[in-house]
Amino acid sequence: MQVHNFNAGPSMLPNEVLYKASKALIDFDGLGMSILEISHRSEAFLQIMANARSLVRELMQLDDDFEVLFLHGGASTQFMQVPFNLLDEHETAGYIDTGVWASRAIHEAKLFGKVEIVASSADRQYSYIPKSFTIPEGIKYLHITTNNTIYGTQWHQIPEVNVPLVADMSSDIFSRQLDFNRFSLIYAGAQKNMGPAGVTLVVVRKSILGKVSRKIPTILDYLVHIQHESIYNTPPVFAVYISMLTLSWLKEQGGIAAIEKRNEQKAALLYKEIDENPLFRGTAAPEDRSKMNVCFVMNDPSLEKEFLEFCKKEDIVGIKGHRLVGGFRASIYNAMPLESVQYLVESMRYFARKHG
Repeated sequence: MQVHNFNAGPSMLPNEVLYKASKALIDFDGLGMSILEISHRSEAFLQIMANARSLVRELMQLDDDFEVLFLHGGASTQFMQVPFNLLDEHETAGYIDTGVWASRAIHEAKLFGKVEIVASSADRQYSYIPKSFTIPEGIKYLHITTNNTIYGTQWHQIPEVNVPLVADMSSDIFSRQLDFNRFSLIYAGAQKNMGPAGVTLVVVRKSILGKVSRKIPTILDYLVHIQHESIYNTPPVFAVYISMLTLSWLKEQGGIAAIEKRNEQKAALLYKEIDENPLFRGTAAPEDRSKMNVCFVMNDPSLEKEFLEFCKKEDIVGIKGHRLVGGFRASIYNAMPLESVQYLVESMRYFARKHG
């Protein structure tokens, strides 16, 4: 049975990755042990970690000043860890509020210093990305959330700033070409484009660290993790391994440039159907539509339940919208094949004809 998996995260992984991982669960690399059983201090895992970090550096074309870390805790821990490491109590950080995850990051940052909300799209239910704003003088850094999974918006133009730029890229990392060297710190939960739940990627410039006056708990200090090459404590071994396989798969596809073309094709196909199908309409401003999370509703809400049941019968899973906004959300991350998007589009057309 082929399932078309549009879940927002944890989301689908490439079949090639799952196949390799399934073999490693029984016997990793001929060691007679499962990948779940090997020591995180073993030569085998040290090589996995080194390969994973190297692939990130290569795919993102990072400058030498950057360090690549694989940590615990998800992006939600980074909401706290970023200001813990970068913001003193008397200092101010700038945040742009584009949805739930940005709002949660703001909430955590206020525990460590002052926060100025530079811009917000809350006035229109986070359906757009703010365009006109001024970066306040004296802020320590500016934080943005590059893709909004719940409301389906995405930064297509990264703001030009003269302060360190910090970004939560959990849901669009490795999906499109960016000058990643414009950022000072990037973090992302792996469970969208990079691997399974359980590991978090942090890419950070060493030059911005070590400047706060507070004492930082060891496990939360980026410099400690840099010193220990992401193995200060036991890392999520299996999640790092799957991430390494996924990054290798991405490189084999032609890297970020190649996957971006596929992602643009998938998004264009689905948005075209939403705009032309009389039963559906998009919820995000067209110029700010996410190419990762396509959010839409039905013009007749009474049909929503029937459409979800129809999708279930057609083996289309994970398209129910987030509980905060309802409607529908089709997440079309890197591993999502074009054929599944085509299948969803055909299903939407069939449903429209049925109710025409």
